[in-house]
Amino acid sequence: MNGSVAYLVTTLGCLVGVAGVVIAVIAVRRSRSAPRPKAAPGDPFRDRDSDALRGDPRALKPGDIVEIRSVPYTVRGSVHLVEGGWSWAEHLLDDAGGVKRWLSVEAEPDLEMVLWTSEPGAGVTPGAPTLDVAGRQYRWDESGQARYTATEGTGLDPHGTMRYYDYQGSGGARLSFEAYGEAGWEVNLGEELRRAEVMIYPQGVN
Repeated sequence: MNGSVAYLVTTLGCLVGVAGVVIAVIAVRRSRSAPRPKAAPGDPFRDRDSDALRGDPRALKPGDIVEIRSVPYTVRGSVHLVEGGWSWAEHLLDDAGGVKRWLSVEAEPDLEMVLWTSEPGAGVTPGAPTLDVAGRQYRWDESGQARYTATEGTGLDPHGTMRYYDYQGSGGARLSFEAYGEAGWEVNLGEELRRAEVMIYPQGVN
């Protein structure tokens, strides 16, 4: 092998080696930048989850017992609402003393529960960007109109429409205005609940 041939062989070998390194780097970069498939969201109330022991708020129905902050309530009736692709439920509760409250349950995308108390003497109407009620300021959050289906025990027609205005205050405080059918506005003050504050005792199929 003369000097020219040896030089050519050496040069080709170097080029092949460089090409191999470049291909390897590209492969590594592609493997790092390739999007990884996202895991499907888990159901927080699946049977094997320890939270399932507290019951599934999405499955509440008339007759069930709900313990909220150590106070037991009975579900007297339920209202299921739909607005576009969004749905939620409101359950009428009463305790041993006959005190009536509402529990709203929304699970899209995250579970949200609010315990509501009626405020018939609030003396306010919806529409303003902010409202002051009982010494607290609330900011407008959303408003709209939904279709509803109600069970016996709620005092509502079985089907109809409901208009609403929702406001939010500090510390999870809520203010809600609702009008079912042609009725006037009902005013409710709400407290957002943590999952650990709610225990459900299903009472069988009605």
